[in-house]
Formats: sequence, structure tokens, C-alpha cells
Amino acid sequence: MKIKGLRWWIIILIFIATVINYIDRTAFALLWPQMGEDLGMDNSDYALMLNVFMITYAASKFLSGRLYDKIGTRIGFVISIVVWSVAAAFHAVARGIVSLSIVRGLLGLGEAGLWPGAVKSNGEWFPVKQRALAQGIFNSGASIGNVIAPVVIVFLYAQFGWKSTYIILGGLGLIWIIPWLILNKSKPENHPWITEGEKNLILNDRIENNDVAVEGAKSLGVGKILSYKQPWGVLLCRFFIEPIWWFFAGWMPIYLNSKFGLSIEEIGKTMWISYLMAAAGGILGGLFTEEIIKRTSVDFGRKASIVLGSILIIIGFVSIILLVDDSNYMTFIYLAGLALFGFQFAIGNIQTLSSDLFRGPSVGTLAGLAGTVAAFSPIIMNWFIGSITKGGSYTPAFIAITLSVVLAVLSILFLIKKVRLVVSRKN
Repeated sequence: MKIKGLRWWIIILIFIATVINYIDRTAFALLWPQMGEDLGMDNSDYALMLNVFMITYAASKFLSGRLYDKIGTRIGFVISIVVWSVAAAFHAVARGIVSLSIVRGLLGLGEAGLWPGAVKSNGEWFPVKQRALAQGIFNSGASIGNVIAPVVIVFLYAQFGWKSTYIILGGLGLIWIIPWLILNKSKPENHPWITEGEKNLILNDRIENNDVAVEGAKSLGVGKILSYKQPWGVLLCRFFIEPIWWFFAGWMPIYLNSKFGLSIEEIGKTMWISYLMAAAGGILGGLFTEEIIKRTSVDFGRKASIVLGSILIIIGFVSIILLVDDSNYMTFIYLAGLALFGFQFAIGNIQTLSSDLFRGPSVGTLAGLAGTVAAFSPIIMNWFIGSITKGGSYTPAFIAITLSVVLAVLSILFLIKKVRLVVSRKN
């Protein structure tokens, strides 16, 4: 049996895993009002739980990247999704800060693995010019997850309550493992269902880009990777740009409730618009990059997409600061959507840089390290927002995030003079 376009089926499954991932994590923000009341916890506890998740999430990004480099993406994804699905289900038995911290920490450990795993999988399955599109499809799963989450979670909560909602969500992830193990039997060079045309496309692209995997090759050490300046461009860019996504993922429901007085149901009816715009940004950013690379180079295509996406983010946040007041929440929804569109337009190319700069088992290591670094800035942001919003204003946070986007772009332009393999020897 041969499956035409097998690589696209692989990325669709990863997209679905990402949707499930974001439904699971979004549930916490949406269910918190009732959950916090039942557990006798307040918003300071909520901020603490966000950071417990982010700390383990940060650690797991690097650890998962190393794990995927050692055991491969097929089993790596299984381990990640089992851990986070079981953790999601066990939210139902949390009784206080200690037990909730444990399940939030386990959720972070499991969910983090999806990102370095996706970067590594896309490097294995897609030619260079299509990797940004593949990454855009994967990243759009986060946006679609946030679009679907309010509808799914509000429905399940209304029918079964918050505890059963967590159990059902945990079961979804475990079901995903079945088609993954059936379809993703091995890497493309050995997969029994891949067509010769698709295999040749992938393998010839590796040869053309000096990206041939070496059997038994080991990842470069972290010290060796960081001895080059280009990886620092990736790390700093991820550090500065990541708070954008996590502000909306972690604080948008809270902001809409406190700023505009919206209920859970009203938030569910409006927030999806911003994330649908984000999903469009991920797909269009990938398509845009593919076309630019065809006409110019990988270097220009990646950087053009990152710069353009960042400009859209800045326009979105500056407009929020200048135009949004307490009465026009739909203006905020659309401007938030513009910022998220720009973020997703850029982030697929930023994440793909790991497979542009290195090859083989070093890709997951750099991608995981970048993910870990990227998780620290949202931790700082959560503390910052928790402190400054006691006065009721989010404007200082919007200004800080806008400035960080500028620093993210400068990190790429100054530290990565040209997007290409950092080392020519086997690694």
C-alpha cells in the first residue's frame, strides 16, 4: 500500500495533536472561575499555577528535544501526549495548591514536547522550502485549538461540570495515539507506505542542501552549539517574542472579564475570532515564505516573513494602546487578532531556523533549548502582569511586549547574517 502525500498526513496528525494540546491548556483559564471557587483559591493562586506550568514547560522543552533526538519522533510524541493527557485528566482530583501544582507541572512536562518534536519531524519529512508551511500548519493547530476550546469546554462544563470535562479532554489525547502509531511507522527513507516520488523529493532535497542524515550520528553538545553566534539569534528572538502568544493564551479571558465585564459565555463567543485570525497567519506565513524562497533564497524568505509578521504585531499592540477603551471590546478582539496573525506569520519561520542552521540529531537539541529559553520570558511576564494589573491597567504590559518584538527582530538580523548550515561537517 502506498499513500500519496504521506508527509501531509503526518503533519495533519501533528496539527490535530496541537489542537488537543491547546484545548487542554485553555481549559484552565476558562474553568478557573468555578474551579477556583470550589477549591477555595483566588487569582494570585491562578498566577502561581500559570508559572508552575511554565517552569516545567520550560525545563521540558530542552529535555524533550534531547529525548526526541535519542528515541525519535514516533515514540517521542507518544510519551509526550500520554504524560499531558493523564495530567489533564487528573485535574479532576486536585484538592488544593499542592495537588494542583503537581498536575499542572506534569501537564507542562508533557505539552512542551510537541514543539521540538514538530520541528524535528518537519525537518525529516519536508524539503527546506516547505518547512515554514509545515510549521505554519502545525502552529495553526494552537490557534484552532483556542478557537474550538471555548465551544467545547463551555459545552462539556454545562453538561458534566469541570471535573468530568478534564477527564474527557484527557481521553482525547490517548485516542490520538492510535492513528499516530499506525501511520507514522518510520522515517521517510524506510517507510513502507511512502511513494517513490515523495521519497525522492525529500531525499534529493537533503542532498541539495547538504542535509543528509548520518546513521548513528550524535547531537552536538549544547556548549558546541552555543559556540556559534547564529543559535544565539534563535534563542534571543524566541525569548523576546514568546510573551505575545502567552499573554493572549494565559491572560486574555481574564483581561476580557476585568476590562469589559464579559462572562465566560460571552468570552467564548468572541475570543475565537482572534485565534481564527492567528490560524490564518500561520498558514499564510508558510505560503508566503515558500513563494519568496522560490524566487530568492532561504535567507531572504525567512527574514522577510519574520520582519513582516513582527510589523503586524507592533501595529496591533500600538493600536490597542491608542484605540481601545472600556466600551469597544470588539475593537480589542480584532486588534488582538492582528497581533496574533503577525505572531503566527513570523513564528513558523523562527522555529524552522533550527533545521536551517543544523541537521540530524542537533536539530531537536537546538529547538528544545530555544523552547526552554522562550518559556522564561512568559514567566517574567506573568509576574509583571500580576503586579501591574493590581492598578487595573494593562498598558505597561502592552508597551513592554511591543518593545520586545523590536528586540526579537534585531536578534535575528544581527546574529544570523545568513540563514544556512552553521557547520559543514557531519554532526
